[in-house]
Amino acid sequence: MGGVNRAWTQGEYRVRFDWGPAGAEAVGAGAAVVAVVDVLSFTTTLSVAVDGGIAVRPYRWRDESAERVARESDAVLAVGRRQAVRPGQVSLSPATVRRSAGIERLVLPSPNGATIAAGLATAGATVIGVSLRNAAAAAVWASRRDGAVAVVAAGERWPDGSLRPAVEDLWGAGAFLDALVRRGAGPLSPEAEVALAAYRGIDSLGAALAACASGRELHEHGFPEDVAIAAEVGASATVPVLVDGWFVADSSP
Repeated sequence: MGGVNRAWTQGEYRVRFDWGPAGAEAVGAGAAVVAVVDVLSFTTTLSVAVDGGIAVRPYRWRDESAERVARESDAVLAVGRRQAVRPGQVSLSPATVRRSAGIERLVLPSPNGATIAAGLATAGATVIGVSLRNAAAAAVWASRRDGAVAVVAAGERWPDGSLRPAVEDLWGAGAFLDALVRRGAGPLSPEAEVALAAYRGIDSLGAALAACASGRELHEHGFPEDVAIAAEVGASATVPVLVDGWFVADSSP
């Protein structure tokens, strides 16, 4: 934890929240469970995959090393979202995964959610993937584990590579926190309280997802179905848990 101020870890609280890779390093320190939230689209795609029995390897970039890992693991490597033009090709788009067949293992690169998850795994954390689709189920799973729970909103990137806080991830984190609180979890850090309040202040998540910056961007690029799938609140009862580098479905208590 070199260079991380102790105050940034939110260590006084059993339920914590922060943003991006640096936030994950801070609040994930010592947590029993770290929930990674990347609604548009890594953790939504992840939830669709594990619902279909697909194991997912989070990866930082789609490069030669990703190709090697996929080849050595007898896995499919996801292509870029706009490159998935042939039937059966899968990408970070959850719609492509939903339409796929015969895939058992998928290497899924993402500069945000997958990168954070992969980094946390190397630090020894128990990592779960949370989206609006499975937030309630994930909260049940996490609430039955001892110790602190850290929630990390992945966010997006500005053109210069800096973190762009993405409101859809704030809502996804808030949905998870709401379900945790309803099961008696706490105390929440002030940062977690803000995420919870943001979620509780939304009347229609579907409409909000379509209207937010990331949702509009996907619509403009021709992926409205991805936004609709992300808005399937509570549709999944499975929890993607990172085990030996692969997210696998865990529906056990």
